[in-house]
Amino acid sequence: MNTTAFGAAGERAAEKYLKKRGAKVLARNFRCPFGEIDLIVKLDGRICFVEVKARSSESHGRPAFAVDREKRARIIKSAAWYLKGRGLSEAPIRFDVVEISPQGLRHIPAAFPGDIF
Repeated sequence: MNTTAFGAAGERAAEKYLKKRGAKVLARNFRCPFGEIDLIVKLDGRICFVEVKARSSESHGRPAFAVDREKRARIIKSAAWYLKGRGLSEAPIRFDVVEISPQGLRHIPAAFPGDIF
């Protein structure tokens, strides 16, 4: 399986997991001038911007470690773009990471702060 297919499979697994926990999918692979957000869901009364990281091994650390400072900044700017464009600037939000590795799927709610306003 190539990396694109592997990543897409990871995103489908994350979506399935979140839906089982009551999430409503608002967008998949949302793109704007600042970047891309893998999943945007409504969960626990919040709009959650979800970065999915899938790795075939943890030899370079846990997948969530790949969500570095630059990646977080792009996600936050993209989230602001999404919210503003839909008139949702006052909505409660959260930034989550779902990591998928040979050890399984792990959902990390509020994985990083997002003071964007």
